[in-house]
Amino acid sequence: MTGGKRAGDRAKARFRPALLLLAVGITLSLVAWGYLVIAAIDFGATARHDDKSSAWALLAVAALGAMFCLFLTFMLAIRLSRTLGMSSHHHEPRPKREPGTPKGGKRAAR
Repeated sequence: MTGGKRAGDRAKARFRPALLLLAVGITLSLVAWGYLVIAAIDFGATARHDDKSSAWALLAVAALGAMFCLFLTFMLAIRLSRTLGMSSHHHEPRPKREPGTPKGGKRAAR
């Protein structure tokens, strides 16, 4: 028998620019989302008190931009988790049911 450590060699951690790019993208889109939410609140207050139609239009644009930024943040976070191996890319398809078998399982077959 050999003595010593039984664990295998660990892979060296290496620099992956894709991870850095995803992290920067997530950060920037989250900051933009926060800015657009604050801008939408401000435009909404201006539109209510001063009754300006341009403020209502800017409110709508800021709200749509904030929704897009949050969506982009979630999509980039999903891609980051897949790149890190925290989630799988695709699920295996379920096997097809035989045409002759009854629907509903054992209880329905009685």
